[in-house]
Amino acid sequence: MKGHIRERSPGHWAIVLDVRDPATGKRKRKWHSFQGTKRQAQTESARLISELQGGGYMEPTKMTFVQFLDQWLGHIKAQVSPRTHERYTEIVKKNIGPVLGAVHLSKLRPTQIASAYSKALLEGRRDGSGGLSPNTVLYMHRLIKQALAHAVRWEIISRSPADVVDPPKIERITMITYDMTQTAELLEVARGTRLLVPVILGILCGLRRGEIVALRWRQVDLANAQLAVVASAEQTREGVRYKQPKTGRARTVALSPIVVEELRAHQLRQAEELLRLGVRQNDTTFLYAREDGGPIQPRSLTHAWNQMLAKTTLPRIRFHDLRHAHATHLLSSGVHPKVASERLGHSKVGITLDLYSHVLPGMQADAAARVDEALRVALQKRAR
Repeated sequence: MKGHIRERSPGHWAIVLDVRDPATGKRKRKWHSFQGTKRQAQTESARLISELQGGGYMEPTKMTFVQFLDQWLGHIKAQVSPRTHERYTEIVKKNIGPVLGAVHLSKLRPTQIASAYSKALLEGRRDGSGGLSPNTVLYMHRLIKQALAHAVRWEIISRSPADVVDPPKIERITMITYDMTQTAELLEVARGTRLLVPVILGILCGLRRGEIVALRWRQVDLANAQLAVVASAEQTREGVRYKQPKTGRARTVALSPIVVEELRAHQLRQAEELLRLGVRQNDTTFLYAREDGGPIQPRSLTHAWNQMLAKTTLPRIRFHDLRHAHATHLLSSGVHPKVASERLGHSKVGITLDLYSHVLPGMQADAAARVDEALRVALQKRAR
């Protein structure tokens, strides 16, 4: 197996491979274009010869990277949620396509991917106002890596150039939540508004936004002080879609006496409100609903939350951060992380421990003090 390079113009090379047709035994040549230094071209030539000899060589494709991504998006559409597919399509169209889309898939190199990440971090915003966040570029990296893994599996390319590219480093952002005093203030602010129930379910039960919007009265058992989270509302361009909770499993959440009392009062108020419109409340009625009992979109909840918060002196946090506040209250009160994990609907307790590690030092100090106290009691008994 032989090969050589020819310079076509400064920095542009032709890699010529001498091979034999397995069917006829006749000699033929395979041509590859390459851009770079002479040494890089020689290295690429050696790599291609090695692939030919090892049986891992694949004919170069004329397909561009964006053409392949369009094909890949069509393939995975049935494997992910509509919202996830929308997000993938948006990232390909807005972030990946403009910088890497025109590159032939067979000629895509790690240096090009790494350069695209650097450019995105510096000037990736489409309005020219600066770079994309490291989280968005990390999302780009994961998408590219997943797509190229399929290209290898489908034998379009022999190896993925994304495997040797490091994603941007993500710095952990300090989590901002409400303490108990702020929680009490929030409940007083929300009282008398339609946001009282969503706030209670978020900060006292740890429910996600989509789970709150999808919750119906048939899933609430006030007599036994519990509710079942069996669905979540997902916002898509085509409207709201109801699906299983994030982990794909239903969960039961115990309700405190305060929550039970508030939900009983809300149920009565809602029934009276609907009755004035000639609508009867039943077990399919949403807890958080419009005046006529109709469903509310997740983004409408976020909009209402931002409007209410703007009128207060409370720290500006996302509605989702109420869930974080609930988890912090649980762990700070000595609730076992496993119990907190099940209540929050995390798939693994490790997720809970990782997200709320800032609470653990205080828990550890309290645990050490309790062990110390128990030991002192035992020693005093032996000394008698």
